[in-house]
Amino acid sequence: MNINSSFDSGNIEVVSADSPDNIKLQIRTDSNSEFKQWFHYKFSGNVGQAYNFELVNAKDCSYVEGWENYNVVASYDRQYWFRVDSEFTAEKTLTFSHELEQASIYFAYFEPYSYERHQNLIQASQLSEICQHRVIGHTVDGRDLDLLVIGNESKGNKIWITARQHPGETMAEWCAEGLIERLLDPNDALARSLLDKAVFYIVPNMNVDGSYRGNLRSNAAGANLNREWQEPTLEKSPEVYHVRQMMKETGVDAFLDLHGDEALPYVFVAGSEGVPSYSDTIKSLEDEFKTILMSANPDFQDKYGYDKDEPGKANLTVANAWVAEEFKCLSFTLEMPFKDNDNLPNEETGWSSERSFLLGQTLLNPLYQLVDKLRP
Repeated sequence: MNINSSFDSGNIEVVSADSPDNIKLQIRTDSNSEFKQWFHYKFSGNVGQAYNFELVNAKDCSYVEGWENYNVVASYDRQYWFRVDSEFTAEKTLTFSHELEQASIYFAYFEPYSYERHQNLIQASQLSEICQHRVIGHTVDGRDLDLLVIGNESKGNKIWITARQHPGETMAEWCAEGLIERLLDPNDALARSLLDKAVFYIVPNMNVDGSYRGNLRSNAAGANLNREWQEPTLEKSPEVYHVRQMMKETGVDAFLDLHGDEALPYVFVAGSEGVPSYSDTIKSLEDEFKTILMSANPDFQDKYGYDKDEPGKANLTVANAWVAEEFKCLSFTLEMPFKDNDNLPNEETGWSSERSFLLGQTLLNPLYQLVDKLRP
C-alpha cells in the first residue's frame, strides 16, 4: 500500500496502515490556521483488493455537520469523479471502503480544481479578442492574482465575479469557468447581448495559495479571506486588498461571490438585507434575480439557505455585505453543496464539477434580464 498527498492541493496524514482493513488517516489543518476539512490523496494497492479507510479526526474538523449524509469522491483518471459510500460513525469518524479496479486511485473531499487548470483557464481566455488578462497583485506566497476583464470597459454596467475565497470550495472555480466559457462564446446570443450593456471583472480564484497548499478555508498566512473585507492588509490578506482597490477604481453595479457550503445540500444565495443601505430597490433586484435563476436552472432554489441578517446587522467583513454597502448594488454570495442537491440527487456523482459549470453558465440569464435595472 502507498498513500501520497505531496502534490497540488494534497492533504492527508497517515496515522496507521497496518492492513487493508485498517487504514487510519487524519486531515491536517490549514496553513497557520485551525481550519480543516479538505482532503485529497492518492492511494496505491492491489487490483481486486478491498480497502477500508477511516478519517479519525472527522469530529475535530471545522464543519462536523458536513460529514452527515456525505460521500467521498474518487477518480481513477482524475477526469471522472464518482461517489464512494461513506459513513459518519457513532464515534464521529468518517469511514469508507473501496475495491480497487486499477492500481491507484485518488480520493478527495470534492473534485479538485488544479492550479494547472487555473493557469490554462487564464491563458486560454485571454486569446479571445473581448478578454483581457491582468495581474492585479500577488498573494502571500508570491503567486499572481489573476483578473479577467471581459467586454468593453468604456460602456455599460460593471459586474464583478469572485470565486474560491475559500480554497477547498473548488466547485466555485468550476462554476466560474462555466460562466467565463459562455461569456466568451461568440455564438451565444445572450452572452453577446449582455456584453453590449455590461463588462465583467472576474477573479476565478481569490486564494491560489490556499488552493495549492490543500487548505479548506485559509490563505498562506492563515487568513479567512471572506472575513477581511473591511480592513485587508498586504501582509495578511493581499488578495482582498488588491481586489478591493480594483473595485474602487472600476465601480461595481452587481457582484456575485461564488462558494461551497459543507453542510447544506442545496444551491442557494445569501443577499444583503442586513446592510445599513439596504433598500426596496435592491430587494426587488434580489427577488427578480432568484426568480429568473430558478426558471433557468432547477438546481437553484430559495427555500433553504442561511438565516437572513436583521436590518443593520450584516457582517461587513464579508465580501457580499461590504460590496453591497460600499457600492449600493445587487450583491450575492452563491453557495453550492459539497454533498448533493437534495432536490435533484445524483447517486453516482452527487453535486459535481459538471453541475457547477452549468450553473455558472445559467448565471448569465438573470444578469441579462436585470442589466438595464442595475443602475437606473
